[in-house]
Amino acid sequence: MAKFKIIVSDPETGKSRAVEVEGTRAVPLVGRRLGEVIDGAAVGMSGYKLKLTGGSDKDGFPMRPNVHGGVRASVILSEGVGFHPSRAGERQRKTLRGNVITEEIVQINMRIVEKPKEKEKKEKKKKRKEKKGDEPAEKTAQTT
Repeated sequence: MAKFKIIVSDPETGKSRAVEVEGTRAVPLVGRRLGEVIDGAAVGMSGYKLKLTGGSDKDGFPMRPNVHGGVRASVILSEGVGFHPSRAGERQRKTLRGNVITEEIVQINMRIVEKPKEKEKKEKKKKRKEKKGDEPAEKTAQTT
């Protein structure tokens, strides 16, 4: 069975948290591609929408969006994920993992795209109740 360490980043706050998923909870992630938006319930964050942004396999090779399939491939790179050139125009052959999540993937990176609306509604309701709760108390004090 698959076991993944999932890193979920929140771009608004700049914070991230790690979640481990294994067994039957990991099955919905197998076969997904980088760039897909999934429901956060698969990771234990119901109500959230998460975008798959990257990851690495069991040997540490990074996933790259433009390498198709779930295979490991040697690709000539000039920049981007997996290679950062030290000179202008430098190219190098690097081994990378494809853009499909397989059982050989160990770490998956995700980003929060959409937060649940229920929390925002609950916070607004609490603020309204606090404001409304103060106003009727003043009115009753004036009438007595």
